[in-house]
Amino acid sequence: MTDAPRSSLFPADGVAAPLRYPVFRRIWLASLLSNLGLMIQSVGAAWAMTQMTSSADKVALVQTALMLPIMLISMPAGAVADMYDRRVVSLVSLVLSLVGAGTLTALTWLGLVTPNILLAFCFIIGSGMALFGPAWQSSVSEQVPHEVLPSAVALNGISYNIARSFGPAIGGIVVASAGAVAAFACNAVLYVPLLVMLLIWRRNVEVSRLPRERLSRAIVSGVRYILNSPSIRVVLARTLITGICGGSVSALMPLVARDLLHGGAQTYGIMLGAFGMGAVIGALNIGHARKHLSGEASIRLCALIMGAAIAVIAVSSEPVLTAAALVVAGAVWMLAVALFNIGVQLSAPRWVAGRSLAAFQAAIAGGIAIGSWGWGYLTDHVGVELALLTSAAAMFVSPLFGLWLRMPPIGARVEDADSLEDPEVRLALTGRSGPLVVEIEYRVDQEQARAFHGVMQDVQLSRQRNGAYGWSIARDIADPELWTERYHCPTWLDYLRQRNRSTQSERALHQRAMAFHLGPDPVRVRRMLERPFGSVRWKDDTPDIAANDVLPVSTPAGSSG
Repeated sequence: MTDAPRSSLFPADGVAAPLRYPVFRRIWLASLLSNLGLMIQSVGAAWAMTQMTSSADKVALVQTALMLPIMLISMPAGAVADMYDRRVVSLVSLVLSLVGAGTLTALTWLGLVTPNILLAFCFIIGSGMALFGPAWQSSVSEQVPHEVLPSAVALNGISYNIARSFGPAIGGIVVASAGAVAAFACNAVLYVPLLVMLLIWRRNVEVSRLPRERLSRAIVSGVRYILNSPSIRVVLARTLITGICGGSVSALMPLVARDLLHGGAQTYGIMLGAFGMGAVIGALNIGHARKHLSGEASIRLCALIMGAAIAVIAVSSEPVLTAAALVVAGAVWMLAVALFNIGVQLSAPRWVAGRSLAAFQAAIAGGIAIGSWGWGYLTDHVGVELALLTSAAAMFVSPLFGLWLRMPPIGARVEDADSLEDPEVRLALTGRSGPLVVEIEYRVDQEQARAFHGVMQDVQLSRQRNGAYGWSIARDIADPELWTERYHCPTWLDYLRQRNRSTQSERALHQRAMAFHLGPDPVRVRRMLERPFGSVRWKDDTPDIAANDVLPVSTPAGSSG
């Protein structure tokens, strides 16, 4: 999966450990340049818009055009990343952004850009990066071993925040010396190193023996998995809450520089740099936080510290004090976001990793977008200081959500289980035959009934997140030891996917359920085709070609359905 480490420059147990792996190191350095280019592009676009129009709405829409695609296409992008070769998806998305940036450069050079054209090309560039995100993030686990995956996630956060710290300043210099067209050209050029690194990466592709899902079904599968995965659901909810409560910092920072610190663009740039440098510090300490604190304790501590930092920003009129508070806010913000990201990456099996990370991107982007709008609206009515103090109070209160939405333990990555053999059948089936009805009979000691029922509630979530629906568990009223688990799959092909999507922990859960079974006979499994005539498209003269010499259905060891 990964190249062996060849460098002794990076410690094996620190945040820089992933840089020991040549593939990750090359791609990480190239992505840093790409992030810098995107920040320079943002500065150039905002400046170009101010030269073309005096409308504040149009200037603000530049950032909206760059960020909106993340909310709009995150889940389709995640599905595409899971369905196709992630390296190819990354290359295609980068080419899309490169074409957008190159065309915008040419049009600006020719003096043909209007505000609407500028916004359109910002949207195209943002769409390419939104498509790139899930494929790139989910491929990180293929570039480094799982034991250094958290550090790799932290390093990716460092890459973005280094760019955010220095990119705007570099962008300002470029625009001041050569104009917006130079900023657009820099962005286009800085995509090239990442394209080259992805081109020379020889990814190990595991070809599935089953055909890929259609895009619409893949999106549904991703949503279904997330809804039936308590750990991912909790992480996404806490991510959204944190984004809403803490979105005030980035949204109101220009007003902090202008109204509270009575500064100009230079002050604003310094404050942005302070927050970005704090984020780098936070990412560098992700390993220490995970070593000494649980996920829930870390998130609570980050929320409390950030609340205090926002309160200091609200009441401070001294640039040095505000900058110091922003460093602290940036550090705990990055730490919280990295922990959320790690929680999602380690909780999702490979087949749905892209979609899970896309949902995370949508949660953080949506939280910041909602929070930014809300804090801006509040500022119009009560002022910057009171709006920030309200945000600080919200951050102080947010740990209470942990009483209902407790962060799951952030441990080892879930491991995919080995594929199961396909069950033998007597009826002629196609991949589209269905729905399939599966019934599994267990004989359970009556004294173990409550414990068995509790395990089956976890089995229900396992079945449903992997593709089953209509799950139920029933007990025979004439024979209380007899229990029947029943669920549906849309088609025969969906059933085969559902059987082989289980992780090792889910297979162990199924074994726990089967361990309750009594008697010499094995657990009995029935697989039935609902509406069989329509499902196999029989005509009046079509013979029943089911063979009589096929062995009965057999369930491999370790499988319960």
